[in-house]
Amino acid sequence: MLHAQTISIAAPRARALLAAILIALEASAVGGAVAEEPSAYVVQVSDVTAKVGDHAVMLATLRIRDGYRILAPYNNRVIALSSFDDGVDFERKVVPGEVKEGALVFAVGLRATKPGKHPINGLFRVGYMRGTDELSMVSVPLIANVTGTE
Repeated sequence: MLHAQTISIAAPRARALLAAILIALEASAVGGAVAEEPSAYVVQVSDVTAKVGDHAVMLATLRIRDGYRILAPYNNRVIALSSFDDGVDFERKVVPGEVKEGALVFAVGLRATKPGKHPINGLFRVGYMRGTDELSMVSVPLIANVTGTE
């Protein structure tokens, strides 16, 4: 009988311990999903104002944060350029980046096709290194405005 009593007391303790372990694991998994590593790059993009039909260049600069290095041999580029309202034509579908003074610089050629403010977007596809063995290729959003004037 002592044996049966020990099992009946131990079973609730075991279930409580198992429940506590599962709750701790779930909490750590949720916390890990919420916390993100800061981006290796800081994006600097200026809005552009140009006369409708005239060629303009939007300079976009990605500055690397301390502790990271630009992966220069990677095909660093801007892709998927688009205008929310088709008010901007882009000179190229893919714009390569150039390493200048420790930053990646992208010269995006464009033309406003109608007057007004036109939201544009795209994706930087860039690479970086951290330490001696961490190598990453990431997508970073490009968001800006082009204003066409008469």
